[in-house]
Amino acid sequence: MAGETSTKRSGGGMSERRRHRIRLEISREASRLFWDQGVDATSGDQIAEAVGLSTRTIWRHFRSKESCAEPIVMAGVELEMSTLRSWSPELSLEDHFLAESRKIGREASPVEAADSLLAMKMIRMAASEPAIRAAWLMACDQVEREMAKIIARRLQLPAQDIEVRLHAAAASAALRVINEDVGARLLEGADSRQFADTSTRIAHAIRRATGGAVGDPVTL
Repeated sequence: MAGETSTKRSGGGMSERRRHRIRLEISREASRLFWDQGVDATSGDQIAEAVGLSTRTIWRHFRSKESCAEPIVMAGVELEMSTLRSWSPELSLEDHFLAESRKIGREASPVEAADSLLAMKMIRMAASEPAIRAAWLMACDQVEREMAKIIARRLQLPAQDIEVRLHAAAASAALRVINEDVGARLLEGADSRQFADTSTRIAHAIRRATGGAVGDPVTL
């Protein structure tokens, strides 16, 4: 039924859309605090005060303060995944990424840009903060599952086929390494113009990681 997604209620009576919005708002403030003062120095009370909610509400939405980073980290990879989901069979990955990167550059909102920067910061922190790394690895696991679906469609194989799973694992690992490398260098002050070809680099990395099995146009 039309509109069912936006009005669906969770067990507590809150719509899924509103729950997602609140979780993302909490995640933004928590991520800012984690980056500014460190995870250990940040308390649930501080996160609650920053977002304007009660501490009790924070714990209704998250199992721990560290898990507050999960939505913003996932938001950071969701743009890439939505780009891959829209990959037309008749296009190479390079051509598709080139077209989509131009579109994103034109249409990305200031909020989306700010969320991407926060996600980059959390991914950078994941190198030294085990609790944040857990959030990053959870996002990477989701990316791998999504990659399996995308690759399965292009290869006309079941998503659980061992060949599909191996390609998905390799492609998602390539994506993770590039995200970590580019994010770290940007946060260290590298000129962003050096990374204008990042989408092409990702496409080439996925092609190499999968031995050329993923990247070319296909006929379904």
